[in-house]
Amino acid sequence: MKSTLLLREDERSYRTRCSGALLKKTSQRYRLIDLFSGAGGMSLGFSEVFGQSFQSVWANDYNQFCVDTYNENFGSHCVAGDLAEILKDDQVRIPYADVVIGGPPCQGFSLLNKKRVDDPRKELWRPFLKVVEQCGASIFVMENVPQLLGTFEHKEIIGIAESLGFKVYQEKLTASDYGVPQTRTRAFIIGCTFADPSMFFPPRKTHCNPNGKNKQLLLPFDKQGFLSAPKHWKTVRDAIGDLPSPEGTEIRETAPPLDLHFGRNPTELSRKRYRAIPLEGMNRFDLQRVAPELTPQCWIRKKSGGTDLFGRLWWDRPSVTIRTEFFKPEKGRYLHPEQHRPITHREAARFQSFPDSFRFTGSKIEIAKQIGNAVPPLLAARVADIVRVLLDSRVDT
Repeated sequence: MKSTLLLREDERSYRTRCSGALLKKTSQRYRLIDLFSGAGGMSLGFSEVFGQSFQSVWANDYNQFCVDTYNENFGSHCVAGDLAEILKDDQVRIPYADVVIGGPPCQGFSLLNKKRVDDPRKELWRPFLKVVEQCGASIFVMENVPQLLGTFEHKEIIGIAESLGFKVYQEKLTASDYGVPQTRTRAFIIGCTFADPSMFFPPRKTHCNPNGKNKQLLLPFDKQGFLSAPKHWKTVRDAIGDLPSPEGTEIRETAPPLDLHFGRNPTELSRKRYRAIPLEGMNRFDLQRVAPELTPQCWIRKKSGGTDLFGRLWWDRPSVTIRTEFFKPEKGRYLHPEQHRPITHREAARFQSFPDSFRFTGSKIEIAKQIGNAVPPLLAARVADIVRVLLDSRVDT
């Protein structure tokens, strides 16, 4: 079969087809379902905005604010509600799709929740695979925290997917390796019914750490997983260096990017703490060293861990992982590299690789959750490259 031959292409042909910009152009429109969609970061990566050929036909999220944002950007087909309950309704018809993507809520597997063995959020992959079965998809992509891999639940996911006829592969991907200005690492599980996804997945890395061991890039192409001549990681400066100082403390009635580029109203104590650690890269340990009188006692008692707490970003490195409370510097390294303030919603969205044209809806808190929980669209686009190659190979047979 031609599809088998495509999976054995030489590396030069593979590079050409999987480099993103050089993927072959096709009029084929693949149908997409996005589950636990959030604001739609993953759908965005699979969309024409990022040069892909996927059309979202159905989506679901439990959070109405996320559903509203999704529908604002992709149409009116995202449904709010508990997916497990929706599937119990005999009147619900899941449309046909070529691929199902999504990230079942990950808190049950996270480092912050690793001791809870009975967390029901560890079971939300089950309705995900139920939709895969009902819609007739030949490929699925499941995203989650890296801690999922190797767990009992991970083995269950593989077992049930294989019983449905899927070959399954998984890998941890770091967003900065694919042009996202953020060192966010996530697990991706990909299943395919007509080919072995391990022959294509993971996607070749397009960017590399300029301060890493450059000699590794001289090794054979297939040993390191990079495209030829990878670019340097995108940095905080690349992402937000053009933005002026933020204005106000509320969402602004102005055009992007300034609509979400607003600040906070910190206490004078917080302002003193910001000013006490003015250099990029400084953190709570520096605060304790230079201004112990400004340092919370709980931080003084905590002698180890938490080096990112109350930390400043570096201009010429990628951002740290953006979470849902990025506007609270006591939660992580979320201080601007030089201005005495936390990062703004717009800056966080850019670190996630959302284009300024993407329309977020809801309150400040809800938008922050949508940004922090999203799959970086640019990372999703590189995963979409592989899905496209697989589906194109089937079409070509």
